[in-house]
Amino acid sequence: MNKNNKFYIILLSAVLALGATFAIADTPVKKNIQPAVKSQIKDTKAKPAEKEIVIDKASYAAAMPLNVVANPAQYLNKKIKLHATFDKFSTLGLDYAPAMRDSQKYISFLIKRDDVKDHTVPLSEMKIFIKRTEAEKFIDLESGDIVDIYGKVFSTALGDPWVDVDKLVIVTQKAKTDKKAE
Repeated sequence: MNKNNKFYIILLSAVLALGATFAIADTPVKKNIQPAVKSQIKDTKAKPAEKEIVIDKASYAAAMPLNVVANPAQYLNKKIKLHATFDKFSTLGLDYAPAMRDSQKYISFLIKRDDVKDHTVPLSEMKIFIKRTEAEKFIDLESGDIVDIYGKVFSTALGDPWVDVDKLVIVTQKAKTDKKAE
């Protein structure tokens, strides 16, 4: 597990713990509480499988990330498909009022610029948002993994494209190395 993954896991744990603390603090105290009796009956209901997001892929126009950044107004309110190299999850652009995406519900991520080959340079001009509940399915994504992003450009605030992700698909993942063996 690399340092970035450890950081995100620790950050997510801290956020969850903080949320639980606030939930407990807001719970009213009841008097005359009866001791709880545990039921001897086991819950036999199977948990429903998570629903996979289904989209009509034909309704998304293929676009090059650098073209979208160069002409964001041309893509405004359009559904696009981006083939890109994942860089990292981020908080870039969250809670910015003109293109509001609440940091409690969303996380953003960066992709790499495809015009720079000898260095890792994120395409920070493109703000890409995914719901946190959906992002949790991609916790194993690492910098360098290839993804297809299906989304809609919902804003051009600051002259940049702001994209809501409808579906994220992992195309290929880098070979994972065993950190213990190193």
